Amino acid sequence: MDASASPPIKRRVVFVVGSGRSGTSTMAGTLRTLGMHVPQPEVQADETNPKGFGEPQWVVDFHDELLQRCRVQVSDARPAAWFEAGRLANLEPLRGRLHDWLAGQFEAGGPELVIKDPRLSWFLGLWRSAALRCDATPTYVTMLRPVTEVVGSKQRYYAAKFGEVQRTAAWVNMMLHTERATRGSARAFVRYGDMLHDWTVPVFGLGQAFDLAAVQTAQANDIRAVHSFIDPNLRRVQLTWDDLEVPARLREIAEEAWQHLDRLADPDGDVPAVHDVLDQLRAAYGTLYDEAEAISASTALASHREGRLEGEKAGAASAVVVRRGAQRLPHGVRALVPARVRGWLRRVLRRPGRA
Repeated sequence: MDASASPPIKRRVVFVVGSGRSGTSTMAGTLRTLGMHVPQPEVQADETNPKGFGEPQWVVDFHDELLQRCRVQVSDARPAAWFEAGRLANLEPLRGRLHDWLAGQFEAGGPELVIKDPRLSWFLGLWRSAALRCDATPTYVTMLRPVTEVVGSKQRYYAAKFGEVQRTAAWVNMMLHTERATRGSARAFVRYGDMLHDWTVPVFGLGQAFDLAAVQTAQANDIRAVHSFIDPNLRRVQLTWDDLEVPARLREIAEEAWQHLDRLADPDGDVPAVHDVLDQLRAAYGTLYDEAEAISASTALASHREGRLEGEKAGAASAVVVRRGAQRLPHGVRALVPARVRGWLRRVLRRPGRA
């Protein structure tokens, strides 16, 4: 063995987590530009993110499948949604499937990977297990941006499916539970503003803290490429609470959560005293959500009834169409269907709410 040969680079995977519109794409793109591997193909850039998302398409599709399976939304404000999503981490077929894909990425892309997707936080347990089974060290970078800017950016660039209140609540739910889920792991918190001001400070700090060879050995051309990649003008939305209409108690929790999450980015800021406050805020948010859910129970029940009635009407209309279509069939064709099957079909078509 050549004694002068460099030791092999250890396997590492950096999970870029946190709320969407917080600078996660900027971080993933920076690490990719410095030489870390983002699994291909990536989600294509668009007008909402002209520099690119830094998201592997396979990861996005996989997460969409899981979210649909556990009936959780990307920006879900329900504290209980974490339990629903977390249950999937115990399913061995999913664990094996993710491990096989991740192992293939290490073989194809090298020992240092970057995985980024706003849906990622819902399935951190599943990803951690896959990384460890690949003999890789999982590390986490949480991007920090003021909640008002995140909400404002989503209001501007995303579909108007949700309003300011729901987006604020979803931010609180996402950020507080992501912090809790990564606690005790190798992690770092990076302010989006710091990335835009001088990315070299937080990123080379990550390289040192996580022992990332690609960052530590970056060449001048790589560094120049990152300077060209990061555009300070990307911080196009800078709102304050004066620009948003959010209930006072939710606003208080969100603002206090932001202040203490922001402290985690300070040197020696990731300490138990801050964790305790964040735990209290997470509990306070859970209480607030339970109260709001109890107050709005009548609205939820009315919506459920309305949906059921609409379903019954649609089912009845479909049944009529099917019966009429069946009547148009020649008698000889209908006779080919066994009598037992014809009787079952007639019973089904009489049931309300069935197509």
